[in-house]
Amino acid sequence: MLRDKAKSGGSTKQGKVKGVALVDSPTRVAALMSAKDLPPYGAQHHQDALWEGGNEALPPPWWQFEAGGSMHYQDDNLVMSSFNRPLPGVRLDELRQLIPGCEWHISPLGRSYFVNHNTQTTSWKRSVPDRPVGSLTPECIIESHSECTWSLVCVGTSHNIMSASSDGSIRQWIRDGEPAGDPWRSDGGGVASIAMCPDETMMVSGGTDRRLRLWNVKEAGVVGDPWEGHSAPVRCLDWSPNAREVASGSEDGTIRRWNPTTGRQIAPPIKAGHARVRAIKYSPRGDKFASCGDDRIIRVWSKDGKLLIEIKGHDGLVSCLCWSKDGTYIFSGSGDMTIRKWQSIDGKELVVLRGHTSYVESVCLSPDQRHLVSASEDCSVRIWNLKTNQQVGDPLLHDDALMAIAIPSDGQYIASAGKDKKIYVWSFEAALRHGGDQ
Repeated sequence: MLRDKAKSGGSTKQGKVKGVALVDSPTRVAALMSAKDLPPYGAQHHQDALWEGGNEALPPPWWQFEAGGSMHYQDDNLVMSSFNRPLPGVRLDELRQLIPGCEWHISPLGRSYFVNHNTQTTSWKRSVPDRPVGSLTPECIIESHSECTWSLVCVGTSHNIMSASSDGSIRQWIRDGEPAGDPWRSDGGGVASIAMCPDETMMVSGGTDRRLRLWNVKEAGVVGDPWEGHSAPVRCLDWSPNAREVASGSEDGTIRRWNPTTGRQIAPPIKAGHARVRAIKYSPRGDKFASCGDDRIIRVWSKDGKLLIEIKGHDGLVSCLCWSKDGTYIFSGSGDMTIRKWQSIDGKELVVLRGHTSYVESVCLSPDQRHLVSASEDCSVRIWNLKTNQQVGDPLLHDDALMAIAIPSDGQYIASAGKDKKIYVWSFEAALRHGGDQ
């Protein structure tokens, strides 16, 4: 979950918002000791917490929130959350959150660490899948941000890559990894989502301060005042194909639509029913839009905000979606580790793609519609042939969980990013050739 720093600030008191109830958190203070020795393998047993406040307090930088009727605890350093309260000896990882044979624990001094039963070792860093011998390497690795990268956009006219991060910045990169200008800073906390206007002159961003901001791409500056309305972090954004509307989805459970010229809402907010709205996408014709979230359901809405259909079938939260170019199909990725293809007219399930071993966080179609690319918290990018419905070659691997992928309009490369704070640039042609798909 995205930390709503605008609400929490330095206080432990947090109010309640509809859809996501932020509750009073125990005191968070500095650990008693600065030396933090890595607990050895086999020492994962119950013991008292040694951070100030002991077992009754959360260690820094942990916090708690309520979503979907359940309490969650999040370590902001890792951007990982758990259903279990962090205490020494308590296993914190959830199903599919780590590679098989690994566990997530917290040391008595309040630092998260990982246990690998495959190697009988412990580490401050989570284990990642082994790279197969001869696996494809990226064309370029961009050291992009100081915190998790949540969103990526490819700029078609320049072939540049734009990225947004929890560190509060938006950055633009040349494909070879060089920065294109200075970072853009909104002074509004972490940036969770960015979306480019169809003519690429403007971009909109949203994040933890609950506001949207419009940017002039050429001038790299904010246009006008922030757009206000959401009561929790803004998680997803999309422009209508005619550029006359921007849609936003939030952890407050609502979808809001905006006039980008005035920054005002053009219709009452839609109570989407997702608890947290994780993705929103206009259809190619712009006559409808689809949304998804924590309730495992995809909903398709008419342009005037009326619910058209509900698409059910996933066994976990639905985190991402995209439309086919002709609007006939919707593709979705889920916490159930699958990608599914649906008929958009009636929600009929057509295909289930299996292969990821953790949450699927982002999906994107190639410009020729022959392949779908997915990114997952299992640290991998995977390419799928939509004719055979099979994975192409081996996964393309990062060093940590992935949150975003993007493909430019010419389909030359895949950009991927996430918790390892890096953007990997992969040659699409090389990936297909390496996987035997050409």
